[in-house]
Amino acid sequence: MKKQYQILLGASLICLVVTIVMLILGKGEQTGPFIVFFFLLLALGIRGDEKFKGFSFTVLVFAAVSVSMFYPSIFTNIGDFQLKSLIVPLLQLIMFGMGTAMSIKDFAGVVKMPKGVLVGLICQFTIMPVLGFAIASLFGFPAEIAAGVVLIGSSPSGLASNVMAYLAKANLALSVTLTAVSTLLAPLMTPLLMETFAGQFVPIDFLGMMMSIVKIVILPIIVGLLFNYFFHGKVKWLDKAMPIVSMAGIALIIAIITAAGRDSLLTIGLFLILAAIIHNVAGYFLGYWSCRALKMKEQDCRTIALEVGMQNGGLASGIALEMGKVATIGLAPAVFGPWMNISGSSLATWWRDKDPDKNSDEPIETQTSNE
Repeated sequence: MKKQYQILLGASLICLVVTIVMLILGKGEQTGPFIVFFFLLLALGIRGDEKFKGFSFTVLVFAAVSVSMFYPSIFTNIGDFQLKSLIVPLLQLIMFGMGTAMSIKDFAGVVKMPKGVLVGLICQFTIMPVLGFAIASLFGFPAEIAAGVVLIGSSPSGLASNVMAYLAKANLALSVTLTAVSTLLAPLMTPLLMETFAGQFVPIDFLGMMMSIVKIVILPIIVGLLFNYFFHGKVKWLDKAMPIVSMAGIALIIAIITAAGRDSLLTIGLFLILAAIIHNVAGYFLGYWSCRALKMKEQDCRTIALEVGMQNGGLASGIALEMGKVATIGLAPAVFGPWMNISGSSLATWWRDKDPDKNSDEPIETQTSNE
């Protein structure tokens, strides 16, 4: 590791030590700057390590969350302008970027891999919403917080799962297809699941939610697909810029929602984090072993586990805003999102070092001939 990265890591460690000392001395309210700089310096420092640099963005999100928790006014409004008004436009921009990274070929996997797509979609839209409802009920969350937990479970997978599938040596083509198809099904499935499960906590406007998802997701993706079709390879700067814009947009959305729901987070934050961990890990476990029980290839099992466990937190946040409940229903997506990036990266890294052929029930020759 280069010296500059070591210096950054050393400085982050100093900030952490100062934070701990101040907490011991009962000066927790004054730790804000040290916590923020700890995460910022750590995010920059781990960029120098090949094994951990993939976590840099997630650590930056924690820095943004720290700022919004200690200084919420920064992310609530600028003058008379409410920053939460930026959430939907940012999501539309992110979804446009998703569309530019896709093509009609991504949907061909439905025909080429029908079993994997069908199993993946069934797992996606059964395991996670049921888990969300069960966990929300078990923890006894307030009605709107509980609805947010169900909402994140009822959302489709996002682009992050595709990255993790690639790192995990899974079936990337299946991952991309599942993300594309589940996203297109979201206008129907997400309101239906929310009405079925979250309807027991808060009133659900089925048609209103459907139109919100079409506006936030489907239309921008269609525009992105058309852009990709007509201008593929002609606007290279956009291809490089969109991932950065998307990451920055996600971090800003999480910070805005955290600031809006700061008071609720201070009350139930630890329980919501625990719920996120249980929900997410159970999704990976049940998604993977459901596929293993059906004797699917190891690569497909890994793919579906990641698709099931990792939801589109951005979409869930947008829906919460459209419902007028971003400070309550939107909290679960804001908390679950960073955790999913941590767990997904960790699981993908662990799988990356394990040969998928050795874990499969099928002979290697059979797998090779089918790919």
